[in-house]
Amino acid sequence: GAMLISRRIIFSDLRCFLSECAHLNPSPSLFMDCSGLAREAEANSRTVQQVRLRCTEGSVEWVYPGQALRVVLEPNLSSARHTTVCIKPFRSFNGASVYIERAGELDLLMTDGGRPEQVFCFPADGPQKPAIFLLANPQRDISQRAVGFRYELLGNQTTAPNLGRTSCRPCNDTELLLAICSSDFVVRGSIRNVSHNAERQTSLVEVSDGRVYRQRSGVFERHTGTIGVPGSSSSWHGHIHTLLQCHVKPGGGEFLFTGTEHFGEAWLGCAPRYKDFMSLYQSAWVARQNPCEFPLD
Repeated sequence: GAMLISRRIIFSDLRCFLSECAHLNPSPSLFMDCSGLAREAEANSRTVQQVRLRCTEGSVEWVYPGQALRVVLEPNLSSARHTTVCIKPFRSFNGASVYIERAGELDLLMTDGGRPEQVFCFPADGPQKPAIFLLANPQRDISQRAVGFRYELLGNQTTAPNLGRTSCRPCNDTELLLAICSSDFVVRGSIRNVSHNAERQTSLVEVSDGRVYRQRSGVFERHTGTIGVPGSSSSWHGHIHTLLQCHVKPGGGEFLFTGTEHFGEAWLGCAPRYKDFMSLYQSAWVARQNPCEFPLD
C-alpha cells in the first residue's frame, strides 16, 4: 500500500512584533504567528504551497518536501524600505532546489547538493514582493530529506554579507564617525590571527583582548581571566569576516572594529587604529561635529 507522509513546514521568526503578523492570508492548510515558537502545517503534496512571512528575519524548514513551496517575504513595516534579501541554506539542506522569483520568472539560486551555508543575496526593490521558490526533487529515500534556510531583509544602509563593503579602501573621517553610531557592533581589540577561505573568498579576523561597546547578538564572547595569574583579567573575543580581496593582514596595536551582523556572523565595516579614531573623535567633539557620543577613556 501507499505510505502516508506527513509533510511539515516549520517557521521561526526572529525579528518582528506580534502586531506585524496579525493579518496573514496563507493557504488554508498553513498557519503562522510571531510567537517565536515552531509551528507545523500539513501540506498537500499535489499543490504548490504558499506562505507569506511578515518578519524581517527568520527561518523556514520544510520536512519531507513534496512538489513546491513558495515563500513570499512581505514584512508589515510601512516605514521601512528593504532593498535586498539574503538567505542562507541550512547545513543539512537536502531534497530541493532554490529559485528566486522575479517578475513571474524563476532564476535558479542553488541546486540540491550545492554549497550549503553560502549566503545568497538579491535585490528586492521591484514592484513585486520578493519570493523564494523551493522545488522538491523526486527521491526514493525520503527518510533524510529536509530543506530549510534563514533569511534577512536588508535596508538601504545595510551591506549585504557576501558583498562586503563596496571597496576595500579605508573609511574616510565622516564614515568613521558615523560607523560608531549605526554599526551592529563596535569593538575595540587586537588582531590575534587572520585566516583565509579560498572557497568562500573571505578572510576571518580573530579579535582578542577586546572591549565591546555594542553588539546586536552574541558574536563576541567574554573570556574570564585565570585565577591566580597576575595580570589576567576578563576580555572579549570573537571573529569578523571580510572579503579575501581586501588582503587583511595581522597588525600590532589596538583597532576599533565596526560592521554589520548577518546570520550570526560579524562582517567588517570600518576598522581604524584606536588611537587614530580617538584623535579624530576628540577633534569632532570639540567642534561639536560628532554625530553620536562615544566613551572617552
